Amino acid sequence: MRLAKYLSHCGVCSRRQASRLIEAAEVTVNGRPANHIDHVTDADDVSVSGRPVSGPAPKKLYAYHKPVGIDCKLRPDDASSLIHYLPPGERVYPIGRLDKDSRGLLLLTNDGELCNRLIHPDHHQEKEYRVVVDRPFDAQFCAQMRAGVPVDGVMTQPCRVEPVTTDTFTIILKQGLNRQIRKMARYCGYRVVDLYRVRIANLRLDAQTLPPGHYQAIALTQLELQEKEK
Repeated sequence: MRLAKYLSHCGVCSRRQASRLIEAAEVTVNGRPANHIDHVTDADDVSVSGRPVSGPAPKKLYAYHKPVGIDCKLRPDDASSLIHYLPPGERVYPIGRLDKDSRGLLLLTNDGELCNRLIHPDHHQEKEYRVVVDRPFDAQFCAQMRAGVPVDGVMTQPCRVEPVTTDTFTIILKQGLNRQIRKMARYCGYRVVDLYRVRIANLRLDAQTLPPGHYQAIALTQLELQEKEK
């Protein structure tokens, strides 16, 4: 199995993060520095940052209600990092990210394939947000957001936008560009003051049963994913 895929199967991190670790020379295979074309099995001695990697772990999935102020980057030296708020004893990582100023539903897993199916753009899984901006908007704003706007040199895909109040709307995306909603709103002349993710695929956040800062185990069978678009 390709090394990055093996690391994700073992619950170390996502494939993307595994590639970064290999690039940073944090991974060794049988005592030598790893490279991206390595193929390994359970019989190989694989280590990450000096820690041996065991075989594939049982697949886990958690829902976490991320508060504002938590950084999804897993940095042990950062007191605000999500790494300090993960389920104890579990080697899980976030599926995608919410920026530090945003809040709401975040999924945690050790299943690299599941992570790939949720964040890879080819799979087009829905993510729903409730967004408050700094002043009232009009129908033209919603139409512009729905149609797509340029973000970091890329035109965003058409999406669903529905007004809730004069300054609040819901938006459903199948993309995951960096700080996409904030940048879309900024392009249209508005500033996001609250961004709250309420749903990923069919999993909806219930703040009464899962308060901010808490997590709960989710059975993998509860997650319903759309089939990959051809």
